[in-house]
Amino acid sequence: MIVQVICTVCFLAVNIFSVRSSFDFLKVDDIDEINQTLLSEFILQGLSGYPKIEIVYFALILVMYLVILIGNGVLIIASIFDSHLHTPMYFFLGNLSFLDICYTSSSVPSTLVSLISKKRNISFSGCAVQMFFGFAMGSTECLLLGMMAFDRYVAICNPLRYPIVMSKVAYVLMASVSWLSGGINSVVQTSLAMRLPFCGNKIINHFTCEILAVLKLACADISLNIITMVISNMAFLVLPLMVIFFSYMLILYTILKMNSATGRRKAFSTCSAHLTVVIIFYGTIIFMYAKPKSQDLIGEEKLQASDKLISLFYGVVTPMLNPVIYSLRNKDVKAAIKYLLNPKPIH
Repeated sequence: MIVQVICTVCFLAVNIFSVRSSFDFLKVDDIDEINQTLLSEFILQGLSGYPKIEIVYFALILVMYLVILIGNGVLIIASIFDSHLHTPMYFFLGNLSFLDICYTSSSVPSTLVSLISKKRNISFSGCAVQMFFGFAMGSTECLLLGMMAFDRYVAICNPLRYPIVMSKVAYVLMASVSWLSGGINSVVQTSLAMRLPFCGNKIINHFTCEILAVLKLACADISLNIITMVISNMAFLVLPLMVIFFSYMLILYTILKMNSATGRRKAFSTCSAHLTVVIIFYGTIIFMYAKPKSQDLIGEEKLQASDKLISLFYGVVTPMLNPVIYSLRNKDVKAAIKYLLNPKPIH
């Protein structure tokens, strides 16, 4: 899977190169002139070419967004108020749930408005905010998934050292570094993208201000954007995946050495939910960027529509599935949620 992600990063780099505008690259002296007439807004195309299914997607996205808010909100409340969940794993899970709420809330409401009201314009600053949250949450989620894999590795492979290695100071610091790193990465990528001059076409062929779609509208040299995005993908996609991969290889080796079948099942059950989320998260990214591009116009239009739907899956369905996966496959979470919904009276 690591090889696939590295290949995906290479494909992504190629895709970034392909977004170079058909305009001639501007000289530095020309940028100041264009900056005087900067675009005040963009237009999000979304599914404008498919009006009959827009209402269907409005209903689906609305339902999924409500599930995201309720499901992740319940997980956050459970991880805070149930003392049995005051462990590193559930602390990271609470962070992941909060991240999913922030990520979807930065893009889904505007998508719903555009689907139902046909209002597709978004201000320049609004686009920058969307891009910032998209990058920050995506980068942070990759790091959190890597931290969670390391937590499972220590818990299963070095259980006696677990309280020392994963002390409260340690796991709070790990989560803080994840958030800070994701934020810094997003500031760099967003500022580099929004400093570019945009002239002529202002239609973003996407539901949201996705950075590759925005860079296609730039009429200047984007070489610096390409370099920083490739470095960012290596740091925030490949490195966490390597941590996940080697952690689970060591976990598998340890589990297979166990003599007790009950112990093996228990160890597998503690990892299954996290591993499922990792497969969905990275699998969607691989499919988004590593699939071949169509050369004919009709095929390209169909692929563009499929790209948008895959992006929708990544941006909405994955955050919706996270609380479902963790609650259905985890007895502690199910017990905590059951207690929150139906607390026992104190006699």
